[in-house]
Amino acid sequence: MMNKIKSIYKKNEEVTRLLVIMAVWLIFMAFTQARKFYTGMNFLTMAGQFPEYGLMALGGMLCMITGGIDLSVVGTANMASILTVFTLTRLFGADGTMPLAFSVVIFLIAIVTGIVVGSLNAFLISKLGVPPILATLGVNELLTGLCVVMTNGSAISSFPKQYCDFFSGNLFGFIPRRLLVFIVVAIIIWFMLEHCTYGTKLRLYGTNAHVAKFSGINTTSLLFRTHITSSICAALGGLMMLATYSSARADYGTNYTMQSILLVVLGGVSPNGGKGKISGVITAIVLLKMIESGINRFRSVSTYYVTLIWGAVLILALVIDYVSQKPKHAK
Repeated sequence: MMNKIKSIYKKNEEVTRLLVIMAVWLIFMAFTQARKFYTGMNFLTMAGQFPEYGLMALGGMLCMITGGIDLSVVGTANMASILTVFTLTRLFGADGTMPLAFSVVIFLIAIVTGIVVGSLNAFLISKLGVPPILATLGVNELLTGLCVVMTNGSAISSFPKQYCDFFSGNLFGFIPRRLLVFIVVAIIIWFMLEHCTYGTKLRLYGTNAHVAKFSGINTTSLLFRTHITSSICAALGGLMMLATYSSARADYGTNYTMQSILLVVLGGVSPNGGKGKISGVITAIVLLKMIESGINRFRSVSTYYVTLIWGAVLILALVIDYVSQKPKHAK
């Protein structure tokens, strides 16, 4: 029995640790802020908020499994939201009515934006040999600059309000539509990683890119698929941001880059590549949202400390990953 428990723990080590932390936090909140934290409205709010950066984290996870990184997620998200506003305004006017069926076109805008940005990232990395951190950072700055030019540096809030009603609304009155989008994307990525050869190739490439190439894997195609998927996830996150802020701007969500990296690393994905499961990342997403929501319940704690806490947690997670990997490298 104990051997079976140990086997399950080893297979789900990261998830188990996060669940223990989550349980401790929930107990802590039960003793300190039970009336404010344990409400249906609070949990409904949390479920509707985390898909924004959660989608970015899911895409970033794929890039980190390759041993790379995607720092262009925020630029991609803002570009998708701005293009969406321009499209809505052009077709329906600033105060027009958007048909519900047009939401399909909105998703297509996000997908096309993701394909273009992801292809650019992958081209720089796979064809020109630019390190992922520099390639994606450069693309992010390029996108941010384009967004500033397109919006003249100001927020654009004149577009059909049916958009915000749709993405901020709930299905059956209690299931946030944003959460449904997140769940669908998570299922697709889970299937890609665990039930397709893509997942095996991705982890092999992250473990040793040269071995992957000599084993017959088309590494260029692999990187293109990975970065396109990551950028599509970021663009979908941009659609959620547009509904949250009720406007589009070049500098929205600037803290989401660090936050998505934190979620990926905390979820057990190795920054060195070759290791990572979507279950760990999803657990980390839920945990961090619970912690953030809990901190906001304490009036004496400034919200400015949240970023400080996330930075400290990211450093701690990186140190833990380094220490845990050290014995393996020593062998």
